[in-house]
Amino acid sequence: MASSANWWAKGVFFENCNCQLLCRAHISFKQSCDFERCIGHWAFHFRQAAREDTRLDRLNAFIVCDAPQIMYEGNWTQAIYIDEKANEPQREFLEDIFTGRGGSTWGILADLIGTRLDTKYVPIHFEDDGKRKAMRIEGVGETYVQAIRGAERDQEVRAFNMFNQIHGDPQVLALGSTRFEDQGIVLNTSDTHAIYSEFSWRGP
Repeated sequence: MASSANWWAKGVFFENCNCQLLCRAHISFKQSCDFERCIGHWAFHFRQAAREDTRLDRLNAFIVCDAPQIMYEGNWTQAIYIDEKANEPQREFLEDIFTGRGGSTWGILADLIGTRLDTKYVPIHFEDDGKRKAMRIEGVGETYVQAIRGAERDQEVRAFNMFNQIHGDPQVLALGSTRFEDQGIVLNTSDTHAIYSEFSWRGP
């Protein structure tokens, strides 16, 4: 059942998948990814978020997906991992966002999911060192991304005005490495496609 309560959320997140830089599906889900299956993740750190009296400040979440080479075809397999520090209202709020029940762009993405695996509540640790961001999901995996080097060594390589359902503008190009295995999904990458950005969502 869809949630009708107004909500908003802001924070930072990064993605890594098994494509080479730059994953064409990041430009458009109608583009063909590098391999027969595009396996990747999104790692989220909420700086501020609220729905009525429930806030998500400083909580983390992680989503891993196994999708076809042309992601627009749908039938993705998805698993959601939520910070075990979240209480029951916070867990419900987070699941409403990521399953699309809360509307916003996540409601559009939800139509692509064919199989949603069990949501798990685990310790999740997030690190933000500027051009390097990392997340450890205890018991299932760890991941980090590092901004690629630009012509101006002290500046990030950024993409502006790129249409994307959940990333904010600008998006920073990076390389990522992930070790993840759980619920039948295996993601093992080294210096492959990665992006990080701020997010700002509002629903429904």
